[in-house]
Amino acid sequence: MPCDADRFDTNHPDLCSSLRWKGMFILAERDASVPPTNDGLYWCLHTQTCIGPDGKLAEPATCSALNRQCHGGNCK
Repeated sequence: MPCDADRFDTNHPDLCSSLRWKGMFILAERDASVPPTNDGLYWCLHTQTCIGPDGKLAEPATCSALNRQCHGGNCK
C-alpha cells in the first residue's frame, strides 16, 4: 500500500489524463504557506465517479499504472 504522499501525487509523470480533482479547477497560484488539503476527492472523466471504467478506484496511485486497462482514456 503506497503512503499518502505517493497515493495522492498528482505530479506523477504517468498520471492518466482522464483523472480529475477539484484542485484542477482552482485558478489561483499555490500559496506555499498553506499546506495542501490532500482531500482525496478524485473522479474519472469517463465515469464521472470515483470508480474508473475498469471498476477500480480513480486516484493518482492507481491511475498512474500504465498497465491499467483504461489508462489514457483507452475505454472500451
